[in-house]
Amino acid sequence: MSMTKITTVEEWEKLLSDEEQFYFLKNSTTCPISTQAFDETEKFSEEAQSVPVYYLNVQEARPLSNEIANHVNVKHESPQIFLVEGGEVKWHASHWNVTKDTLSKALDK
Repeated sequence: MSMTKITTVEEWEKLLSDEEQFYFLKNSTTCPISTQAFDETEKFSEEAQSVPVYYLNVQEARPLSNEIANHVNVKHESPQIFLVEGGEVKWHASHWNVTKDTLSKALDK
């Protein structure tokens, strides 16, 4: 399954209402740590067909990034990933903790 980019608050709200479970990555296009986290998340997405993965590039979608930080009540970091279930954050990680393995393990919690 490939990762899907979203850019608007409306798309985020639709995800919350339509998807029971998904991962969401907040990515920076200028940060090497974000590049590594994006690559790890992409590897996970290609192997884990059971859970969809969405992302935004913070520099391109600042209003959406801010809205998500407010919604999930987790201080913004980049890179940062959330496992959302039933509209609520079940698990999150940032920086070097965003790996294919940590994403797989979070599904088992």
